[in-house]
Amino acid sequence: MNEEKNRYFTVTDKSGKTCEYEILFTFDSEETKKSYIVFTDNSLDEEGNVITYAATYDKKKETLELQDIETDEEWNVIENLLSSIEEASE
Repeated sequence: MNEEKNRYFTVTDKSGKTCEYEILFTFDSEETKKSYIVFTDNSLDEEGNVITYAATYDKKKETLELQDIETDEEWNVIENLLSSIEEASE
């Protein structure tokens, strides 16, 4: 399968509108025992920063099914990873 194509996925919401998202990265957390995906639609917030989203997913399933992040512990894992990436890029 084309690697470039694998960087994108499409979601259709309940009203039938489709949105394309770019996968920024995925990772597994030993702490929570879950797999995470961080992605964007490349839209910008009021300060000009790219808006990013995160969700959990099951790597064993053939189709990508996103699940909500439900706990503060999970958000802390994601925020710490994003902070590490930001610090490394400076």
